[in-house]
Amino acid sequence: MKVELRATPLDPLLELGCYQAGLDERLSGRYGATAIFIGTMRDFNDGDTVQEMTLEHYPGMTERHLQRIVESAAREWPLLDALLIHRIGALQPNDPIVLAAVWSAHRAAAFAACRFIM
Repeated sequence: MKVELRATPLDPLLELGCYQAGLDERLSGRYGATAIFIGTMRDFNDGDTVQEMTLEHYPGMTERHLQRIVESAAREWPLLDALLIHRIGALQPNDPIVLAAVWSAHRAAAFAACRFIM
């Protein structure tokens, strides 16, 4: 299970494809569901226009906290793997902020775990 913070632009579908290619070698035939969530930056908040946003974090602490969330999901649902990539730094509207993906044998577990991680 992979958790990553990234200060550079994120292409969620490319990341997903690359990660899944590695999974196919390890988990071939074992997963029946992949649930994904891609979050993007809006250009509004509470009725105001937003042109840019900066996401700050506490290095080390943030990664540990996100890892604990993914591990909690894996304890609650029968996950085979999970991927969580979250942007930090300056973002503009439409920029992808987060990719959460989970793999499980069954869709109910995949959807529930993905929602929990988000």
